[in-house]
Amino acid sequence: MARKIPAINTAQMADISFLLLTFFMMTSAINTEQGIPRRLPPPSEEQTKVDINRRNVFNVMVNFNDEILANGEIIPLSQLTNRAKEFLENPYNNPHLPEKEIRLIENMGEFPVSKGVLSLTNDQSTSYNMYVQVQNELQRAVNELRDRVSLQHFGKVYDKLDTALQRAIQRAVPMNISEAPPTTHGIAE
Repeated sequence: MARKIPAINTAQMADISFLLLTFFMMTSAINTEQGIPRRLPPPSEEQTKVDINRRNVFNVMVNFNDEILANGEIIPLSQLTNRAKEFLENPYNNPHLPEKEIRLIENMGEFPVSKGVLSLTNDQSTSYNMYVQVQNELQRAVNELRDRVSLQHFGKVYDKLDTALQRAIQRAVPMNISEAPPTTHGIAE
């Protein structure tokens, strides 16, 4: 009589290995890098050149020394938000600040919308930390203006509004932040 050779049933081990692999894949965290949230314009078939009046552009330049030049004047980072808000708001219709266009906005009626654009240019050697801080300050300026308009018209800050009212505020205070490609040494030296 032939003697049986002992064997290990590997089918069950394969099932267990697959279950363990699935468990570890589902429970492990995958680091994903977060970018700066920006809504880009839809791609167009033909590139159109937009003519913007010079008075409507707030130029922010960051050089390789991480110095900020706002409309030709070196300022500290702490002043950037207020300067950008003052520029966009133009409460006294200063002819050197952006024009306003009266628009009919649903849920708000006629509202003077600023044609102002915040234009950011940085040097290739600008530190990433400074670049992000400048982006945050420009976005903070728009967000604070949105909160101010929201409180005046609806009695609540922008984040507490429903979607329809948020869209109205977005039309009243658009986030017009433009970025130019980085330059090589030479900005605000």
